[in-house]
Amino acid sequence: MKILIVEDEAKTGDYLRQGLSEAGFVVDLARDGMDGLHLALTGEYELMVLDVMLPGLDGWSVLQTVRRAGREMPVLFLTARDQVEDRVRGLELGADDYLVKPFAFSELLARVRTLLRRGKSKEPETLRAADLELDLLRRRVTRAGQRIDLTAKEFGLLELLLRRQGEVLPRSLIASQVWDMNFDSDTNVIEVAVRRLRAKVDDPFEPKLIRTVRGMGYVLETP
Repeated sequence: MKILIVEDEAKTGDYLRQGLSEAGFVVDLARDGMDGLHLALTGEYELMVLDVMLPGLDGWSVLQTVRRAGREMPVLFLTARDQVEDRVRGLELGADDYLVKPFAFSELLARVRTLLRRGKSKEPETLRAADLELDLLRRRVTRAGQRIDLTAKEFGLLELLLRRQGEVLPRSLIASQVWDMNFDSDTNVIEVAVRRLRAKVDDPFEPKLIRTVRGMGYVLETP
């Protein structure tokens, strides 16, 4: 899942990006309102964490423009002032929740997950292929009833493969969706990650689900 953070305070922005990345999200960080608005309108994000006081264009204006453009991603407002009128204004403009600075990261993470659950209520909470199950909310993976421990990147890779079952995914798409980077043909990051994922979810089990399509990419499908 991709999250956009729009925060001009360098320390806070870096702190949020690191924490959310370690929690398994792909994170983009904008340092001012104009850059944040551009990313919000051109990118595909499941949620935006938006500071109110921003240089160039304030959070109110960013949110108003995003909603007028028809973007319905959940928005979590960050504000340094615990004023009722600020909260009411944000909610009226289309914010889904707010958090007053300073805040504990654990609370922000809980609110992010709550908003994502609310926004994804129509989507399944569990992805399946044969006896392989991926629980999106608990971030757990099991196969044949056995718990499998994955790293954040392995979990993201498996989620992508499961969401697009039967579709051959090129390395460039996997690199952009899971690693948030442009694919470099000289790197073997994707191959190593797929090999490690297979060792955990495929090698000890039958049938094999993840297949390499030579010259094209990878596909997860039930034989």
